[in-house]
Amino acid sequence: MRERLLAAEKVTGIQWRNGTLHLLDQRLLPVREHWLACTDVTAVVDAIRQMAVRGAPAIGISAAYGLVLALRQRLAEGEDWEHALEEDFLALAEARPTAANLFWSLNRMRERLQRLRADEDVLAVMEAEAVAIHESDREANLTMAQHGLELIRRQQGNAQTILTYGNAGALASGGFGTALGVIRAAYLEGMVERVYAGETRPWLHGSRITAWELAHEGIPATLCADSAMAHLMKTKGITWVVVGADCIAANGDVAGKIGTYQLAVAAMHHGVRFMVVAPSTTIDLNLATGEDIPLEEREADELLDVAGNRVAAEVEVFNPVFDVTPADLVDVIVTERGVVERPDTAKIAQLICRKRLH
Repeated sequence: MRERLLAAEKVTGIQWRNGTLHLLDQRLLPVREHWLACTDVTAVVDAIRQMAVRGAPAIGISAAYGLVLALRQRLAEGEDWEHALEEDFLALAEARPTAANLFWSLNRMRERLQRLRADEDVLAVMEAEAVAIHESDREANLTMAQHGLELIRRQQGNAQTILTYGNAGALASGGFGTALGVIRAAYLEGMVERVYAGETRPWLHGSRITAWELAHEGIPATLCADSAMAHLMKTKGITWVVVGADCIAANGDVAGKIGTYQLAVAAMHHGVRFMVVAPSTTIDLNLATGEDIPLEEREADELLDVAGNRVAAEVEVFNPVFDVTPADLVDVIVTERGVVERPDTAKIAQLICRKRLH
């Protein structure tokens, strides 16, 4: 199965070539495919903050490469590069406050820097570590796709109708995708009849990016307004809701794209199974519950404007980017380490303690 998934990889949003980070600018999709060439850490921070690159795993990978770019500049500047590099760690960490993978990636890069031997080339070592972070996410995607596929097979068999929200595909990760990776794998096995994608306001990740990825894969897809999703569950025979995550607390509470919480409530009411797909790096055991997850809020213009044109009255705006879905609304969390059904603190801890991928 893994070979089939590798052969099906058609979309990518992150490339590291000749010491430059290339990012597919997701703000311009699907109208235009434009790659940003990031040659310094400032460009990477801006790309993360301005959402040219988004999705927790993709943010973490980009930050690792951004740190390599920062290190190269600091070494060129001369003395006390280690002290100066702390500014770059901080700038990257502050770019998006909710994505757990961002902090995991920066911590891993810091730990490798601290283990540096005197005879090692610091820039070569850190570049290799960033590449390893990228490759490990790609491998995790493939493993999660297989785990999720088996859950779908076990639950309903063939000809399923799946609902997804936000974007948790190849462009949000380092490879095959998380939630969309599971859907892609199930489609390859002939188990998916149709995918419904919510438009995902205010950035329209579903209509601009998820629909674009599904079209590239040739997967039968239907776009719907966010407000239509409970109606879809009632009338269209939805068998699974499959979504990604930006942060998962120690008790299994899930921070995801704003609107995910109400989707989970509707799924429980209609008896639709709710699957969260995310690498284990999305889990932060330092956050006891979802109440501890910092939830990013963004600018008012994202709600007041569409494509730069004002479409709303001049009023106060509340624009949270994420919400928290309580663990008791989640049927299953799929990671590369394994699957947690009906998640709670003990089950999440047990998952994280596993040493090898399963």
